[in-house]
Amino acid sequence: MLFDRARIFVQAGAGGDGCLSFRREAHVPHGGPDGGDGGRGGAVILRCDDSKRDLQSFKRSAHYKAPRGGHGQGAQRHGADGDDLVVSVPPGTQITAWDGTVHDLVVPGTSVTIAGGGSGGRGNRVFATATRQAPRFRERGLEGQEGWIQLELKLLADVGLVGLPNAGKSSLLSRLTRADPKVASYPFTTLEPMLGTIEDGDRQLIIADIPGLIEGASDGAGLGHDFLAHVERTRLLVHVLDLAPLDGSDPEENFAVIEAELAAHDERLAALPRILALSKADLVTPEFAEEARARWHAKLNPPREREEWEIGGENPPDDVPVLVTSSATRLGLDELSKELGRRVPITPGWGGADVAPETADVAGLAEHRTFRPAAGRGYTVEQGEDGVFRVTGDAVETLLARHDIDNEESMEHVEHRLRRMGVIAALDAAGFVSGDDVEIAGILFELD
Repeated sequence: MLFDRARIFVQAGAGGDGCLSFRREAHVPHGGPDGGDGGRGGAVILRCDDSKRDLQSFKRSAHYKAPRGGHGQGAQRHGADGDDLVVSVPPGTQITAWDGTVHDLVVPGTSVTIAGGGSGGRGNRVFATATRQAPRFRERGLEGQEGWIQLELKLLADVGLVGLPNAGKSSLLSRLTRADPKVASYPFTTLEPMLGTIEDGDRQLIIADIPGLIEGASDGAGLGHDFLAHVERTRLLVHVLDLAPLDGSDPEENFAVIEAELAAHDERLAALPRILALSKADLVTPEFAEEARARWHAKLNPPREREEWEIGGENPPDDVPVLVTSSATRLGLDELSKELGRRVPITPGWGGADVAPETADVAGLAEHRTFRPAAGRGYTVEQGEDGVFRVTGDAVETLLARHDIDNEESMEHVEHRLRRMGVIAALDAAGFVSGDDVEIAGILFELD
């Protein structure tokens, strides 16, 4: 069974605490502070690994936690940084973080830091000044990032076989490649995407058999909606259409259903190159098959003026080649294989990018200047109906998280930092009076 979706919890390591220490040695009466800094927490990194094929391993383990950084020690010894936790994912994995950020890992060896480790706290040695020669406080390490992330595997295939259930896709894949999909005379025989490889000279083409789609698949009907994502990265689609369905349905209506579902799922799929493979030709007469081929060719390849396609040939190239095939007799399979080799670009281009972007000519760039906007205050000051002044913002909340509110000297340093950040001035402007309650990061205290 192919596991193409997973939800895991990642937690980066917290930073180590700084050390509160003083040098104490014989014959050194004024040793001074010598507390070392804490180490950085380990990050959680997702790396594309070509040895992985699906997301099955994440079904057994859903929690991944990186180690924290070491605490600082005396004698100016810094804590060790936590080791990064590297999690391997198969090529084609799309990662959606808790904040909505989306990452695509396609090329083996590429990686993304999904959760950054917390920074370590500083020891009391850092806070020594000419007027504060013996600081008796230090900083705490910050917590690492954490949250639930979504993993979705989108197969990296060159060609995708699409069509209604029981259209003959699995049989076609088994005869074109060495894949061994389940083949039976009832719909929904294929319950998961199947991959096969065909040789085209000195290169290989990967073909994916996508489980049968039905009307409403893009909205969640049937089985195909679970696997529509696997055709997003293909560069060519082979629409397998039964020449004479046993259920008596109209092939033209069946064709329209599949095309509508592909376009509803992703507009880019509607623009992908197509090949129409009319399957099961062994069940109809040659005259019927040829008549159907001519009719579909005229419908999908309307006449064009010569100046629109002038390439030196006698006939314009087909927009959508129409081939009559039979998996039982191998009719048209060699022609289909050659057509795939001609139409799939040689340059890898997963996700529709057929040509790699050219390297920018850095030397030819004009001289320019970069203007960066000044950073905002990073906090807001509001007075609630209960009279409490509430200060919110990442900068002030991080400041409170780093210091011990029960340490008087530490809180003096915090108040000094708040004054330099402009928080005290903003409180005064909001009507703050010495002795009023102030709430920062959920902590209520009085400021003098």
